[in-house]
Amino acid sequence: MPGPILRIAVPSPLDRTFDYFPPPDCDLATLHPGARVRVPFGRRQTVGFLIEIGADSELDPGMLRPALAVLDREPIVPADVLALIQWAWRYYHHPPGEAFATALPVLLRQGEPANIPQPPPIWRITTAGLAALAESIALRRAPVQRRLLDHLAQCSAGLDAETLRPLVRDSVATLRALCAKGWVESSTADAPIPTVTVPPVPLAPPAPSAAQADAVAAVSAELDRFQVFLLEGVTGSGKTEVYLRLIEAVLARGRQVLLLAPEIGLTPQLLARLRERLPGPLAVLHSGLSDRERLNAWLLARDGTAKVVVGTRSAVFAPLEAPGLVIVDEEHDLSYKQQDGFRYHARDLAVIRGQQLGIPVVLGSATPALESIQNARAGRYRLLQLPERVGGGAEPPILILDVRRQPMTEGLSQPLLERMRAHLDRNEQVLLFLNRRGFAPILLCHECGWLSQCRHCDARMTLHLRQRRLTCHHCGDSRPVDALCPLCGSVDLRAVGHGTERLETALRPLFPGIGIARLDRDSTRRRGSLETLLADIHSGDRRILIGTQMLAKGHHFPDVTLVGIVDADQGLYGVDFRSSERMAQLILQVAGRAGRAEKPGTVIIQTHHPDHPLLRVLVLEGYPAFAAAALTERQAALLPPFAHQALLRAEAVAAERATAFLNAARALAEPIAEGLELLGPAPAPMERRAGRYRAHLLIQATQRQALHRFLNRWIALLWAERQDRQVRWSLDVDPMELY
Repeated sequence: MPGPILRIAVPSPLDRTFDYFPPPDCDLATLHPGARVRVPFGRRQTVGFLIEIGADSELDPGMLRPALAVLDREPIVPADVLALIQWAWRYYHHPPGEAFATALPVLLRQGEPANIPQPPPIWRITTAGLAALAESIALRRAPVQRRLLDHLAQCSAGLDAETLRPLVRDSVATLRALCAKGWVESSTADAPIPTVTVPPVPLAPPAPSAAQADAVAAVSAELDRFQVFLLEGVTGSGKTEVYLRLIEAVLARGRQVLLLAPEIGLTPQLLARLRERLPGPLAVLHSGLSDRERLNAWLLARDGTAKVVVGTRSAVFAPLEAPGLVIVDEEHDLSYKQQDGFRYHARDLAVIRGQQLGIPVVLGSATPALESIQNARAGRYRLLQLPERVGGGAEPPILILDVRRQPMTEGLSQPLLERMRAHLDRNEQVLLFLNRRGFAPILLCHECGWLSQCRHCDARMTLHLRQRRLTCHHCGDSRPVDALCPLCGSVDLRAVGHGTERLETALRPLFPGIGIARLDRDSTRRRGSLETLLADIHSGDRRILIGTQMLAKGHHFPDVTLVGIVDADQGLYGVDFRSSERMAQLILQVAGRAGRAEKPGTVIIQTHHPDHPLLRVLVLEGYPAFAAAALTERQAALLPPFAHQALLRAEAVAAERATAFLNAARALAEPIAEGLELLGPAPAPMERRAGRYRAHLLIQATQRQALHRFLNRWIALLWAERQDRQVRWSLDVDPMELY
């Protein structure tokens, strides 16, 4: 059958594109790479993405089927995003269809029309609302409603719920309640998307420090070309202010900015800062949004309506009509690396995207990744430093507290408790960091030694006392707490170890009348709960803050003057060579929450290993000295960033099947692995997870190009072999974790 061949990326685990004829009666002039095409695939229909139009196919034309329909007259994926996705799937050696599935909103993958979103409802105060506002008695017991009504009264044009969100905890629920009373009304008739910020008059920006001004000037001078800047600033040094001034400079040129943040937990305060300073709507992209919200934000970014796009990892693929700058905040954060499926690293792809677009990229962190520091040393990145905190505040001293032979109260030493009382008596706030959620990591039978082992993983189940359940934090399995020991029938079951829930329970009787906020994945699971907790913290209602790493990064708590790291020992010894780097970063990020305003702060680290070299270097010399020593060790051991790795993972219901697959893979690799190092196969550090046994084969090379030349040949051989269908396997290029 004559005619062009459509090469289409279909969501599937197969590492290839698929050839189709155009749909019957299709206008070939409407076919463009980046358009969606509905195609038959096996016994079902699916939506694929047109990659290119070819003249012929390697397959027999009689085997090809026609596509069913072209869904877009214009490419839905802009050319630059298409180029980025293609680069990413080739670099990470991942099936192209799954790469598209990761990069694009769910509704687009389902064939939803890519229409400009309808503007959100505009809310205005009614005459009855103005009367209720004037009659203070009506709102005496509703301060949140009063605050929102008062704000709407000052803005006759009205505001949308998203713009009002920083003002009240749950703007949508509050607006509905006011609407039921007849005090506010909504309108959507041809209303433009509001550009009013909160508050209506933007706040005057603070005067920049000399270091901030130098950083802004350095990046602003390079806005017309590609250059990577590593912005290394101590915690509290004003990196966000540098971002804001750079964004203002880019917006003044009529261009857009992509700002990546590592976690949803960082976005409430970051978005509030952006809304205070910048005009126009923001496009916000993260996994906490509904599918419709995510599509609307994606379209606002693509059409240029949103001048600033803020998002987590997958937002690196967000389309921009007029890109001008990419910023990656907390660039060292592990959450930028996708750990399953399409295992890309958003920070690295941000650099590639900046290079493809010819625009600058800013990587910001108080504790940069060793890879980024080495790139700056080698001249690939330009280093900008903010060595001092803004406002003249000093970095808090870090004290190592030896808790050996000390009496402990649920993991808290008496010296730490006394310090807490002193700070709380001065009406200040205290932050306690423990990177373990739940009540206790283990439930133990005191009679026979039984432990709460997960039935599906080589891991213990964590006790969540309020829910009265044991939960595995690796596979998600959950069951009620055992009343009796399953082995001996004893009732003497004891919670061993400490989690954030146990810490909260222990502190309530020790500090009666003082509000406690616990921030972890359990306490912030409900939508809006994080914003509510943060509002309580900033209002002073909660003066003891307990949390995991969710609390450690990006937040500004001006009244926190004491930070206690409850258990530093759990991160000092790890099986991964990156463990010490991550622990150093985490300690300093947590320490940075103290003394960020005019009040001086103190950091206390509880440890049973006060002479550990990592702790000594961090306390006495700081992160730059630690990074220099760690890089020297990595270079001597030929570990990243002085080597390049790929990790082949295999898992099966039987351990021998996973190992047999990797042995066969190694046999295929050995004849073509000249100059490379093959390590393994070996069981994963946690061999059994979610009922499947896992094993690893690590490939290491001193040259990145040599590694990828090998991977191109090796992966083709793996696909060509008749594989054991009961074995799942995946390739992780530049792995960040070896678990």
